[in-house]
Amino acid sequence: MNIQQLEYLVAVDTHRHFARAAQSCFVTQATLSMMIKKLEDELDLTVFDRSKQPVTPTDTGAQLIEQARIILKEIARFKEMAQQSVHGLHGDLRIGIIPTLAPYLLPHFLPPFLASYPDIKLIISELTTDQITEKLAKDQLDVGILATPLHKEGFQELSLFYEPFSVYVANPESQALKKKYLLPEDLDLDHLWLLEEGHCLRTQIMNICELQKQQSGKHAMEFGAGSIESLLKIVDINQGITIIPELAAIDLPPRQKECLRSFKAPVPVREISLVTYRHYVKKRVLEVLEQSIKNSLKPLESHLQKKDKAIIEL
Repeated sequence: MNIQQLEYLVAVDTHRHFARAAQSCFVTQATLSMMIKKLEDELDLTVFDRSKQPVTPTDTGAQLIEQARIILKEIARFKEMAQQSVHGLHGDLRIGIIPTLAPYLLPHFLPPFLASYPDIKLIISELTTDQITEKLAKDQLDVGILATPLHKEGFQELSLFYEPFSVYVANPESQALKKKYLLPEDLDLDHLWLLEEGHCLRTQIMNICELQKQQSGKHAMEFGAGSIESLLKIVDINQGITIIPELAAIDLPPRQKECLRSFKAPVPVREISLVTYRHYVKKRVLEVLEQSIKNSLKPLESHLQKKDKAIIEL
């Protein structure tokens, strides 16, 4: 048994296909298959059920693959510690971040982080929560920046800040604009617009308004907004209502800021955290990423820290 064989096991489990796994390991399919078969013979058991498509681990194989992932991460951690002691912080950091946060958070912390740690290469992807957690579990990402809590086994969450929600009301005749603070029941659900399915922000807004418990009216058209910018444009056109997080509201032009109203306490907020999967190895890099994000947001603390808050879960 050797490290290479463990890497091949994990690759096949990740891709559920021997040819794609071999390609990802830069070896021929014959070599990868032979090495896995030798390991199975040595252990006197079958790790993969090759009769199924896609290839599926056996029950025992799934347990062994999970342990292989742990072993490989500990080896990576061992190398990381040695390299940091000699060269300092360096290497790749693969980050997944949700689309409703990326354009508003990244400009704050990226410039100071890159200036302070030029030897760390950031590889950033905008992904949904489900995509991020899937890639974290498969070791295709190092860390996610997303709304929590996830309530998923195996994930570690490091809270960064709490982001309040605000109501955006585009109809100048709306009764909501005549109030300084709003309650969820003040919102006209017949004119409420949401992001398309798959965005955690959509789920949180539905939870704020308890839309699972009641049927809102239907719009004359349907629009699957994939970003907050698109959502605000369609809300403006239709003189509707939506709910947006604070970082997205801070840099709105004056005309649109006039359409914003705060919620009455307890203010609904979303928790934003760094999320890693079990046995994450780049501990020191995670620490500097956390500190860099928190430092970059200090000028906005008055916007992000609400004493009377209610965390809206996914």
